[in-house]
Amino acid sequence: MILRNRILVLLAALAALAAIAVASVLHASARADRRDRAQPGGPRVTSGTVTLTTPGRMVFRNMAWGPHRDELTTVPATDPSGPRTASGVKCLRFYAASGTGVCLQAVHGAVSDTYRAVILDAHLKERARYDVPGIPSRARVSPTGHFAAWTAFVGGDSYAGTNFSTRAAIVDVRTGKLTPSLEAYRVLKDGRVYRAADLNFWGVTFARDDRTFYATMATKGRTYLVRGDLRARTVTTLHPNVECPSLSPDGNRIAFKKRVRGLPKDAPWRLYVLDLRTMRETPLAEPRSVDDQAVWRDTHTLVYALPGDYGADLYTIPADGKGKPRRISTAAVSPVFVGR
Repeated sequence: MILRNRILVLLAALAALAAIAVASVLHASARADRRDRAQPGGPRVTSGTVTLTTPGRMVFRNMAWGPHRDELTTVPATDPSGPRTASGVKCLRFYAASGTGVCLQAVHGAVSDTYRAVILDAHLKERARYDVPGIPSRARVSPTGHFAAWTAFVGGDSYAGTNFSTRAAIVDVRTGKLTPSLEAYRVLKDGRVYRAADLNFWGVTFARDDRTFYATMATKGRTYLVRGDLRARTVTTLHPNVECPSLSPDGNRIAFKKRVRGLPKDAPWRLYVLDLRTMRETPLAEPRSVDDQAVWRDTHTLVYALPGDYGADLYTIPADGKGKPRRISTAAVSPVFVGR
């Protein structure tokens, strides 16, 4: 009798698990179906031609539900909330300059996903591809289009905590020479060579000279802005508490997110601008925590993403600490202003 009861309990448990599994599959299928259908009130998106050299355009990853979700999409820079033209090329993260793009993609497998960085030409045709060792988080292209960089999480999945590991790679687009990790560079801290097992780098941004770049370096629980030299293969610490730097078009300022004491652990950042000539910080008028590598719209304006109903929305704010944030586009991320 006891054995019979145990068998009945086991069968009931198996039936319940099977029902849960079927329900989960149906729920996932229904959700996927909803994602593939355009939602009422969302932006209008149609297929078309997208290039990286058309003047006065903003190119970005479209997050609106529908058949063009995750595709690189374009709108006039003067009308960022207007109708969108979708390319058919899907990216998780994206950036472009001077007709060169870098598209970080997921490759969906039967058991797990892998990731890759695809170098694109001005017409979004693949020029090269590289394996990415983890979840992509940041992407940049040098102003000349000669270098591309990306960052991936290889342990942990959020910058908010301390239990994560990142890997930042740089590739010479002209030769294909890849530096898989900035950990291969010599680190100069306080005028001396610095070595540590816990070094992490992320958020590369390039200067116009095809030699200088900036990035975040983390070690011993602290973050630093570092200036890199592509020829000497060195990075030098410049300023503490800087994450996800973005170099201004004039090369004189860095926009970045800064951890501010007293804020929640899962939302610890505020946007700042650092003057590289004086090292003076200016807090920007965005009161929310921004987990993004901001983009310079021009020498006076920044664009960045905040969470939204479809994943993320784009906002703009003056770079001088004045004004107030303004939403310019819904269901969008990874903006680039091309053809300028």
